[in-house]
Amino acid sequence: MKHGSKMAIIAAGTLVSASTTWADTLPTHRIPAALAVEAASEAVAVCAKQGFRETVEVLDADGTTIVTLRGDAAGIHTLDSAHDKAYTSVSFKKDTLALAEVAQLAPLGKLPHIMFVGGGVVIKIGDEVIGSIGAAGAPGAKLDDACAHAGLDKIRDRLK
Repeated sequence: MKHGSKMAIIAAGTLVSASTTWADTLPTHRIPAALAVEAASEAVAVCAKQGFRETVEVLDADGTTIVTLRGDAAGIHTLDSAHDKAYTSVSFKKDTLALAEVAQLAPLGKLPHIMFVGGGVVIKIGDEVIGSIGAAGAPGAKLDDACAHAGLDKIRDRLK
């Protein structure tokens, strides 16, 4: 091996090694399962009082399910819809009701699990997205959105 190549390999190894020592860990927050269950239960209960058969799913910041709650007599399709609304919300870091307005501008709707329909609500601590709530089953996107917000409102003051 030529002397120049050896030096380049040594230099690259040193840079990689040095860059890992300079990196700090990323502080993140997680939604406790108990709060996720409480948010989902509240959203389903609020919708049930209005006569809606709702399913609610709460995801963490990585898009992994914490809890899914299918309300009494909620349609089987609401399981996928609630998940996809929550997944879209956490992926794009915005509520799906707001995303629905701009969704027609980009061909993102063909991505798996992306649903630009109201009912996905992002959960934040300050500016940090820590998860989302997806609600499906009410007769309209704005109603699903209101149910998801009811779940978030139930736990908001305990998110730290």
